[in-house]
Amino acid sequence: MNVERTSIPGVLVITPEVHHDVRGSFRESWQRDRYADLGLPDGWVQDNVSISHRGVLRGLHFQQPRPQGKLVMVLRGEVMDVAVDVRVGSPTFGCFDVVTLSSENGRQLWIPEGFAHGFLVLSDEAIVLYKVSQPYDPAGDRTVAWNDADIGIDWPVTTPVLSAKDREGRRLADFPPGELPQYITPA
Repeated sequence: MNVERTSIPGVLVITPEVHHDVRGSFRESWQRDRYADLGLPDGWVQDNVSISHRGVLRGLHFQQPRPQGKLVMVLRGEVMDVAVDVRVGSPTFGCFDVVTLSSENGRQLWIPEGFAHGFLVLSDEAIVLYKVSQPYDPAGDRTVAWNDADIGIDWPVTTPVLSAKDREGRRLADFPPGELPQYITPA
């Protein structure tokens, strides 16, 4: 397994080892002890799967209270995956990392609690699996506008396919501090 640290502390790109033979390939998508050694949860509470077509943009979503950490991987296709730091008081507040995840590259993105998450489908279809550290809480569901100019994500699409919820996302600057997670200084 290869682990890359991104420009935002805590966000990781994980590439599991892939074994190929005449039948195809095999890889572990998660192994409790190895991932716990990286600081990831070892008691996931929910797995989510989305199936989307080219041009679909999901996000930028976060949950407050009860923020979710997410381990994201693509089972089919390719996506542009984005993690945005929305923790009040964080030195990287409003900063983001972009990672291309695909079934071909096998990469995973670990997005810690306190980050907004979104992805754009780059292939004809994408099946995305993500494990989460807290159950979905509709009352805490929040959406940052995908095209928030203050954040400045360079999405390679001008008119993505969006849900009603994602069309109504707010600028990060418009969230009252109480609706955002708080940054906790590492010990």
